Amino acid sequence: MKKEDKLNITKTKLIDATYKLVNECEDPTEVTSRAIANEAGVKLSMINYCFGAREALLLEAARRDEQEYFTKFNFEKILKSKKRPKEKIRQMHYVVADYLINSYKFTKAVTGYVLLNRDLTQGLNSLKLVEEHFILNSIKKEDWELKLISYQLSSMTQLVIYRLDDMSDFLGRDIQKHIREVIDLQLDLMLPGK
Repeated sequence: MKKEDKLNITKTKLIDATYKLVNECEDPTEVTSRAIANEAGVKLSMINYCFGAREALLLEAARRDEQEYFTKFNFEKILKSKKRPKEKIRQMHYVVADYLINSYKFTKAVTGYVLLNRDLTQGLNSLKLVEEHFILNSIKKEDWELKLISYQLSSMTQLVIYRLDDMSDFLGRDIQKHIREVIDLQLDLMLPGK
């Protein structure tokens, strides 16, 4: 068997083990590198060799969970709808927020890593819609402003949900029940107009 094939098998074992352990645990901090390696039946060093860090492995396992969830929702349908850009962004954020809450173990396990390490040139799915919103409302924004607004919208939602209990206590509202109001407030603050 080729070295590359063995490496892919090891990666799959590690992702499978991580996915299983996160779903079985009470608290994702319980899913240590050692526990993952033991579950996968591989050497502990393979986590860093294959993924660079435990957090990157957790992110890969979360992506599997995310793919399963998002196959239920058709973002293309939202994007192709006749709704105004702001409403499309709202609908997309509702779906993502529902996922982050319903998959809270993965959210808790990876959000800090994602916010601090994600490639800023990737994953700003709402950027084009943010630009369309400002054009539609005849508000001039520079490219850097549009990027920052798009990043802020997604990052703030992730951060609020990541700190779900703390935010609920701080605001005196059950954020899980009122997440759409939080999203609506952010959208109205960041995207003035219709």
